Amino acid sequence: MTGLEPRGFTWVIKGRLAVSERIGGHGVQHRRIRREEEITWLKDQGFNTVVSLLGGAQNAAAYRTAGFDVFHEPLVGEYEPEDVDRVFGAIDEALNRPGAVVLVHRDHIDDTVSGLLAGYLVYSGLVKDPILAVAVIQEILRRPLGPEGRSLVPTAS
Repeated sequence: MTGLEPRGFTWVIKGRLAVSERIGGHGVQHRRIRREEEITWLKDQGFNTVVSLLGGAQNAAAYRTAGFDVFHEPLVGEYEPEDVDRVFGAIDEALNRPGAVVLVHRDHIDDTVSGLLAGYLVYSGLVKDPILAVAVIQEILRRPLGPEGRSLVPTAS
């Protein structure tokens, strides 16, 4: 194996869906060489799709050059329910492509990212109970999910 594992990398659905911090780091910590090493690692792990939640389209060109499908679904500031549904739809579309192995990332793995992943488990029907989805994501990411993140999880229908 070559390359460098992205910071905060964690499988949410083994072999299909993972999460990490922004590839190459964020802000003044971003390094082009680190980005290239992390992209190499992702390719070696079988990733072929990135869902970016960054406010700007940072790294999109590098991902496309490396052969990744890219979904850019910016989440900044206050979110409306339609913003959350848009992200769920993008993750769903990405995962429904044959052979897709998807990475979701944002600058940090924060309450928003954690809540979106728990919410996606409910949205997709993989987990029926929102409380269980929150517990599952907390266990996977090894971090508690606060009120902001919990507000992104759809209620049972």
